[in-house]
Amino acid sequence: MRRLAARGAAGDAGEVAAPAADSTDCARGRHPSPRRLIDLCAIWDPGVFLPAVGWKRASGFARRRLNEAETLNSVREAQLELLEAARPRGPGSRERGPVLRMARQQQPPPWVHAAFLLCLLSLSGAIEIPMDPSIQNELSQPPTITKQSVKDHIVDPRDNILIECEAKGNPAPSFHWTRNSRFFNIAKDPRVSMRRRSGTLVIDFRSGGRPEEYEGEYQCFARNKFGTALSNRIRLQVSKSPLWPKENLDPVVVQEGAPLTLQCNPPPGLPSPVIFWMSSSMEPITQDKRVSQGHNGDLYFSNVMLQDMQTDYSCNARFHFTHTIQQKNAFTLKVLTNNPYNDSSLRNHPDIYSARGVAERTPSFMYPQGTASSQMVLRGMDLVLECIASGVPTPDIAWYKKGGDLPSDKAKFENFNKALRITNVSEEDSGEYFCLASNKMGSIRHTISVRVKAAPYWLDEPKNLILAPGEDGRLVCRANGNPKPTVQWMVNGEPLQSAPPNPNREVAGDTIIFRDTQISSRAVYQCNTSNEHGYLLANAFVSVLDVPPRMLSPRNQLIRVILYNRTRLDCPFFGSPIPTLRWFKNGQGSNLDGGNYHVYENGSLEIKMIRKEDQGIYTCVATNILGKAENQVRLEVKDPTRIYRMPEDQVAKRGTTVQLECRVKHDPSLKLTVSWLKDDEPLYIGNRMKKEDDSLTIFGVAERDQGSYTCVASTELDQDLAKAYLTVLGRPDRPRDLELTDLAERSVRLTWIPGDDNNSPITDYVVQFEEDQFQPGVWHDHSKFPGSVNSAVLQLSPYVNYQFRVIAINEVGSSHPSLPSERYRTSGAPPESNPADVKGEGTRKNNMEITWTPMNATSAFGPNLRYIVKWRRRETRETWNNVTVWGSRYVVGQTPVYVPYEIRVQAENDFGKGPEPDTVIGYSGEDYPRAAPTDVKIRVLNSTAISLQWNRVYPDTVQGQLREYRAYYWRESSLLKNLWVSQKRQQASFPGDRPRGVVSRLFPYSNYKLEMVVVNGRGDGPRSETKEFTTPEGVPSAPRRFRVRQPNLETINLEWDHPEHPNGILIGYTLKYVAFNGTKLGKQIVENFSPNQTKFTMQRADPVSRYRFTLSARTQVGSGEAATEESPAPPNEATPTAAPPTLPPTPVGATGAVSSTDATATAATTEATTVPTIPGVAPTTIATTTTAATTTTTAAAAATTERPPATTSGTKMPESAPDRQSIWNVTVLPNSKWANITWKHNFGPGTDFVVEYIDSNHTKKTVPVKAQAQPIQLTDLYPGMTYTLRVYSRDNEGISSTVITFMTSTAYTNNQADIATQGWFIGLMCAIALLVLILLIVCFIKRSRGGKYPVREKKDVPLGPEDPKEEDGSFDYSDEDNKPLQGSQTSLDGTIKQQESDDSLVDYGEGGEGQFNEDGSFIGQYTVKKDKEETEGNESSEATSPVNAIYSLA
Repeated sequence: MRRLAARGAAGDAGEVAAPAADSTDCARGRHPSPRRLIDLCAIWDPGVFLPAVGWKRASGFARRRLNEAETLNSVREAQLELLEAARPRGPGSRERGPVLRMARQQQPPPWVHAAFLLCLLSLSGAIEIPMDPSIQNELSQPPTITKQSVKDHIVDPRDNILIECEAKGNPAPSFHWTRNSRFFNIAKDPRVSMRRRSGTLVIDFRSGGRPEEYEGEYQCFARNKFGTALSNRIRLQVSKSPLWPKENLDPVVVQEGAPLTLQCNPPPGLPSPVIFWMSSSMEPITQDKRVSQGHNGDLYFSNVMLQDMQTDYSCNARFHFTHTIQQKNAFTLKVLTNNPYNDSSLRNHPDIYSARGVAERTPSFMYPQGTASSQMVLRGMDLVLECIASGVPTPDIAWYKKGGDLPSDKAKFENFNKALRITNVSEEDSGEYFCLASNKMGSIRHTISVRVKAAPYWLDEPKNLILAPGEDGRLVCRANGNPKPTVQWMVNGEPLQSAPPNPNREVAGDTIIFRDTQISSRAVYQCNTSNEHGYLLANAFVSVLDVPPRMLSPRNQLIRVILYNRTRLDCPFFGSPIPTLRWFKNGQGSNLDGGNYHVYENGSLEIKMIRKEDQGIYTCVATNILGKAENQVRLEVKDPTRIYRMPEDQVAKRGTTVQLECRVKHDPSLKLTVSWLKDDEPLYIGNRMKKEDDSLTIFGVAERDQGSYTCVASTELDQDLAKAYLTVLGRPDRPRDLELTDLAERSVRLTWIPGDDNNSPITDYVVQFEEDQFQPGVWHDHSKFPGSVNSAVLQLSPYVNYQFRVIAINEVGSSHPSLPSERYRTSGAPPESNPADVKGEGTRKNNMEITWTPMNATSAFGPNLRYIVKWRRRETRETWNNVTVWGSRYVVGQTPVYVPYEIRVQAENDFGKGPEPDTVIGYSGEDYPRAAPTDVKIRVLNSTAISLQWNRVYPDTVQGQLREYRAYYWRESSLLKNLWVSQKRQQASFPGDRPRGVVSRLFPYSNYKLEMVVVNGRGDGPRSETKEFTTPEGVPSAPRRFRVRQPNLETINLEWDHPEHPNGILIGYTLKYVAFNGTKLGKQIVENFSPNQTKFTMQRADPVSRYRFTLSARTQVGSGEAATEESPAPPNEATPTAAPPTLPPTPVGATGAVSSTDATATAATTEATTVPTIPGVAPTTIATTTTAATTTTTAAAAATTERPPATTSGTKMPESAPDRQSIWNVTVLPNSKWANITWKHNFGPGTDFVVEYIDSNHTKKTVPVKAQAQPIQLTDLYPGMTYTLRVYSRDNEGISSTVITFMTSTAYTNNQADIATQGWFIGLMCAIALLVLILLIVCFIKRSRGGKYPVREKKDVPLGPEDPKEEDGSFDYSDEDNKPLQGSQTSLDGTIKQQESDDSLVDYGEGGEGQFNEDGSFIGQYTVKKDKEETEGNESSEATSPVNAIYSLA
């Protein structure tokens, strides 16, 4: 036999497991054989296989299958199963037994079994035509019904009737209808029409007519030249909604407690209406297990109560199609009762029936009646069983199934357990069910026998059969039902018995077998299977095609695959008879099948593991007897996408930054896309997240960021995933549900429920309390407990109205406080303590103020807390003075000066006094000292320090507590001429009663004056006599503005300014310089200069090496601080220093740029400086190195600013980087009120530092610095003050920089450079002046040739009468529009100054009149107009005007 097949589908691109290449697969047919075999699909007689036809009629497939069957061992069981499935069945399945027994008794040879099996399999072969439109349109096809109305078609009478019937086929089918099994002539009825290209009927009632006239059974026929297809028999019915019959209902009288049924009896409608009960006022009836509506629509009362007659009852029917609701006349209840009072309070009574005097009784069934009933249901429908019982109290209903359990997946209870619904009933649901109604008086049972019948349903619905000429096939129509349905075959709508005979067709019960089909065998077959409960109708056509091979996929496809993956190359094809398919690679002649290759039946070639050598061009060739077709596929092999650095699980604190890495390797020819998922959902990248190619960064991690993060690296061919989990440690949630227990006089137990710890264990709980008497609303810490407890006993104080709350603490932070607990007040008691911190001090010389710390709410112990204050003079026998005070202070007046007193303060409340207080010594007020230190002696220690010695004053003259001796001194003058000094008074303190001290930080070479006083708590005493002293010469400070310039490769120019602090008479300068090249140093050379020399030019001996210069000034005492600088590096040489120097900020008002060859001048000196003790710095006297950094611009100040000599304006620590963790090269760039600080370190990233600095008053301040935050700025500094500074690690204070000293500049220091001395500015001004001069000359040449002002030819000719300025001799030289001359001066903001025009001739002359020659030409000299603001200072706006500067130069 032969079989038609269309192999492959466009969507079949997934990986398919390779089927076993077994010769038993008779459906594949991949190896056609030229041999001709006998057709074994014939008659099976028990034990004998009888051939029905000769060898010549055997198909190629049958011959091949028989050849393959010779290799089988045994297929006996498979043959028996398929035989049983293929034979027609009767009403039951008992016939199978004898057939199997007979088959077992007579066993044919194995090859016979195999051949018969293959034959049966071949009869089932038929597939659909491919969905390719070009093939669909070319191939002929019998009609197929695609759409039709339901079998029971109910329509709304208000709408037009629509009966659907649509079909497809080639050629397109035509349609006709039958009505009640007779031909329905559409053309004769004007209301009926058929849609175009469709068989759908439309019955239009817009012009009149009754829809009921068209009720009946309709059937649609679709026909073309290859056959006829039929629709179902469609029963058309018109929806009906009849009215309720008119009736007068008498009131229903019933005894309270008796059962009652209100019948609905709705009118019959199509379909049946939906029933519901309401009152006549359209309020729904409340239903419960006592009052409910049955499935039949009746309203059941298990027992009637008096409140039931408060409303009436009306049955309502809602009809679906007409959307109408009809209401029946209402029932009125009249309840007879022994207790006529309807007390609403009894409705919630636990035994309302006995309370109302209603007799109790056992249950009885209201529906269904009796103890047993039966019910039939069709398979697939819903089974509804109902039991409604009466009784007092109202019975409960329970459901059971005999011999088994209720189907839990399909069963559900409705209507307060009175109904059991089982959905989608099957045969297994048949049996006996019973409901049990019970109350406290007894129980009763009703049994319901359920029988399940079935309308026909498909077991094997016939499918369309498409064959090639000479092909064999079959149609199977197998259905089941209860009772067993009968099968009727039709062909083209006619019974098969009355159809013309066909020798190639054989009917065997529910199967039609076709052999050696030809083109004439095309037809549409109908299978109708029916029983008493319904029918099924199916159409299946037989089509015979003869088509050469065709390729269905696009040609020359490119397939890209990933290395080492399994892939499949599709080659969908179609042909009839079925073509054979072969694959070739790169044009080679060998067929690809076996080994790493596997060819599927649908034409796909599977490569089990792709390698690089599998890349190339693959050709598939399909061949049948009508021809052949081929297609090519190009295969490219790509490297896989792999994540080689995956994100790792992380634990992060809330608010920190987290980075998840995801580094990917992929084929460079493919586009890579990296995306992220959170909890397997796409991650939204907000403003707190940053996604890069190889990482995801989350800033400010919050609790909602916790979860799993998946990195998805994908190309168009593959992808790789990597997942990590982020755990966020957050502050704990607040504790909740605070409870107070174990209430006692002085204690209470507080219990709480911990909140979520947010992944960080709770370490502590803090219990706080609030009281409403002394500080309401203010919370205080009470106690602290470990995080492992949630209950604690709290010790309480008397007479406090407590309220508690709890705060949880973990490593991340504290939770929000819990909600407050309830209040608890303790009883009162006398105070158990007295106020603390009792003091007695005088605020005036004749009083003493007694103060103490008031007691809080937890120590008051009672109401009306007050204090008993007692005092008396010390060491006297006088009695105690006492007073009661409600505050926290008391002032004792009229006291002697500075006398000791004994003081006591005792607490008292309404419950009693506190314990006896301790005695405290206090003093009355002080007065100013009466005496001054005498015999003050001064000894000069060095140029900056003196030693003082004096005689102490007598104690009785102090008149208070001696605090210190104090020296006031001021600088009277400098020994240097023309040096202005500040005479600001300074002071030095010497605490305690001492006779000597040292004053340091003086200016050398200066005249000073000094006075001494004694100081107590009241203030200074009288001053001693004024002493004068002179400080000797000292070493000068470093030369200022040390500059090194290199105009060419042969010379180096050095320039400097005099030291800011000469500290004596300068006798000269010393310059030391040395050549260096990398680490190699030359010989040091020393040059000495006179004190007036500030320049030096050096001839370079080595054009390659650089030079390091050190310059210092000298006095008679010695050399002072040195300024160090290096010559500029060549353009192609990198600076060997570790970091470039930082220039200080440019002063306000200084313009211009610093030359690249200029360098920052530094002055370095080492001196012993006494500094306060700083943690981490052992010695008190430290050798500190200071450096001064100044700008390279020239200062214009005439006088030198006064500063202490020990420090300079900037400081830098030139140190080398150590091997261990350290901080070095601390650089300070100070101004008058701030300083910039930088340093170097070898700590890791993320290290925090602390800058600590101490001023001259020993005030220490610290500034925390975040990592990588350099430079930092110290603000709020004092001008002219000396500071010591160090930098240390925040994590380890022992790792610190050396201590350095720097001084801020004084407020009046002006280091601004004069812009007028800058060369670039002078050149720019000259160029502008030349340009303006040329423009002015051009303008005056034009004016002399055609100006509008009148010019007298001779000097003595009088002005004409037309001259408007005749009286005062002035004249008008401007044009008629009063516009400024082109090229006139404009202001700096671009506006033209018209009132002070630069073209005014008066402005060019010395006086107010212009001077002219006889021909009228101008002879006045160009001069600068004297601005009215010129005398206001040398920094006026004109000074900054470029034009005015040009005039100055001119």
